[in-house]
Amino acid sequence: MKAYTYNTPYIWLLVFLMLPGMLCAERISFPSWGFFIDLPEEYGLSDGDMKSNYVFTSPSGATVTLQVYPAGAYRSVEDLAGTIQKRLNNRGETEAFDYRNKKAMMMELDFSLGNAAVSGFGVCLELDGGTAARASASRTPFLLALAYGDKAAGDATVLHLSCLDSLAPDAGSLHAPGPITAYSFPRGERKTVPLAGNAGEAVFYEHDAEAAQFVVDREDLLLRRYVQTPLWKEAWERFYRTVYRDSFERIQHAAFVLERSWNIPALDRRAFAESALKWVQDFTYERDLEGSDFVNLVTAAIEGRGDCDSRALLWAVILEQANIPAGIMVSAEYSHAMGIVDAEGEGARFAVGGTRWLVAETTAHVDIGMIGQSVSNPTKWMGFRFD
Repeated sequence: MKAYTYNTPYIWLLVFLMLPGMLCAERISFPSWGFFIDLPEEYGLSDGDMKSNYVFTSPSGATVTLQVYPAGAYRSVEDLAGTIQKRLNNRGETEAFDYRNKKAMMMELDFSLGNAAVSGFGVCLELDGGTAARASASRTPFLLALAYGDKAAGDATVLHLSCLDSLAPDAGSLHAPGPITAYSFPRGERKTVPLAGNAGEAVFYEHDAEAAQFVVDREDLLLRRYVQTPLWKEAWERFYRTVYRDSFERIQHAAFVLERSWNIPALDRRAFAESALKWVQDFTYERDLEGSDFVNLVTAAIEGRGDCDSRALLWAVILEQANIPAGIMVSAEYSHAMGIVDAEGEGARFAVGGTRWLVAETTAHVDIGMIGQSVSNPTKWMGFRFD
């Protein structure tokens, strides 16, 4: 997003302006098995028994299949992957990896489906949640997820990987990096790093920043797929939702350190939000003119740099870590982003989903609740929350 130059007055909006609506999350839940997936909007459910088998397809011909194998069907994810390799006559390689302290398998897909050559990726994951999974607690059900398409139709690697990375085998994984990112970037050794603004030192893992930027760059490429389509708003929301999920656990200790340094009870939502806002307002404004404008949240927290949406999302994650409801609002017309928080007191507010959210401008040194008059038209904003 471009830098926003504030040469107009800031105002307190004392009336409660209605945003056009906070976009609804499109994450799909499978309560019988306890897992989730967050597919791009172009996919629609097209087949399956709706009990343990689900098939999603897109107009471009890309397909995602989900198959749950109940407890006892296979001894391990390795056995499951081996069976699928033979069943598909798959020429791609497989590799085991650990995902959240459980065994998983990564599969490269390269097989024939009728007369068509098919390519893509797959993952096998252990499941332990949901009503059906808990019925056989002594044994493990498995999830097989395949994302693929016609090899001749063009390179859809980013699409396939994003689909699979959106899988969460349990509710706890909704705030942790996805399986594709975990496979591609094992977190490595713990390290202690100074936070921006002399705010203290926090624990990260050695590959956190690299992995977080991988997610940002991949999702930015996917987002461009939808820029000129009717799905652009949903795609934009999914971009932020994906980055939020990947970053939440990575900056958890940093959020704790910041909270301790400010020494403000989280119950005082406004004061806490104000302190977090002042911290990100001191960041250096930065854009990447050759790639995504979005600086990953790990780098932003450590190096104190980023543009408006990087800062707004980092601010919102820090507040959510303190159990303060927060989110972001973005505008294509204004090329700008701001934070929103459920906190008391005066200030510019936008009513969304039954809550009147207090606005937080992250790129100018102004108090929480202040907004430039030239960007105050509520019909030009979209509000996003992530839980």
